[in-house]
Amino acid sequence: MLDIKVKESMQSSSVFDKVTSMDHEQLVICHDQATGLKALIGIHNTVLGPALGGTRLWSYASEEEAITDVLRLSRGMTFKNALAGLNLGGGKAVIIGSPQMKNEAFLRRFGRFIDGLAGRYVTAEDMNMSTSDMEYIGLETRHVTGLPETKGGGGDPSPVTAYGTYVGMKAAAKKAFGSDSLEGKKIAVQGIGQVGKYLIDYLVKENALVFISDIFEDKLKEVAKKTGASVVDPNLIYDIDMDIYAPCALGATLNDDTIPRLKCAVVAGAANNQLKEEEKHGVALQKKGILYAPDFLINAGGVINVGAEYLGDYHRETVYRQTEKIYDTCWNILEKSENEKIPAQQAAMELAKARIEAIGKVKLSF
Repeated sequence: MLDIKVKESMQSSSVFDKVTSMDHEQLVICHDQATGLKALIGIHNTVLGPALGGTRLWSYASEEEAITDVLRLSRGMTFKNALAGLNLGGGKAVIIGSPQMKNEAFLRRFGRFIDGLAGRYVTAEDMNMSTSDMEYIGLETRHVTGLPETKGGGGDPSPVTAYGTYVGMKAAAKKAFGSDSLEGKKIAVQGIGQVGKYLIDYLVKENALVFISDIFEDKLKEVAKKTGASVVDPNLIYDIDMDIYAPCALGATLNDDTIPRLKCAVVAGAANNQLKEEEKHGVALQKKGILYAPDFLINAGGVINVGAEYLGDYHRETVYRQTEKIYDTCWNILEKSENEKIPAQQAAMELAKARIEAIGKVKLSF
């Protein structure tokens, strides 16, 4: 089913082409004149359960760019949730606009759109969205997670996302360098939002040599002063001498322009959709001898956290223990990649799809 309300200037056939090419179940376009809300909800796959994925608020350059992003992100959530062993499908939402647009009415109206999907999609926080925003959304729907601890939720999932990225990075380091110790390793962290900052704390504690870049200079100065990390111009982050590149901002930073410039042995970061073109750039990294820890594998800590909250079985210690399993999963995928001579991205997707197919057959047998 496709629920869609689009401007006449947009070719609906191109939207259907995008939806079917990525094998989505549903794309919902939400609009509310009174609040100015313009949002998209992508539901990719619900074989394993309700489609869980956060809501991102961003000033997209065009509606087409927003549609592409929500489809890519929701698809990634399907594989992320499957590899994490969750009984949840993949979905994502994006709101087109700036953080200044947010208020109670704006967020509650979005919550009503989510509620209209009758549990097919469950939201949580993502870029420019917070636990307090989830509170407002939660006034209109129960299909929301990532609530503040004061409201019985699991709180900010960023620390858990960072921890999963950290252990995944260590598994990749062991594969590339023979040891999972990050002491003395030169690690470039691109993007110092909530997840990036927590990741940097782990790296600094392990005595890694950390380089940071971001488009916000005030954040850079603050983090550099606190951690001793070295600041790098955002345009030069791909060119520095480093052991590990950790993209933790927007996606598609691994592309035709950047991959030839990279001087690292490992790519392991928290950003979603790091490969601009999955097949092409996964192969490009492999040919260059750069080991890639698939993003939807190692950044799954956050969804493990909010998933446990939504399913009503939230225990912080249990969440961290489950997130720690990312280390072994990452190692096994990198082994599969090496043994079968296929890109790590492909190896990870094959395992995720195998689980979805197997559970799908179990459900069809009843």
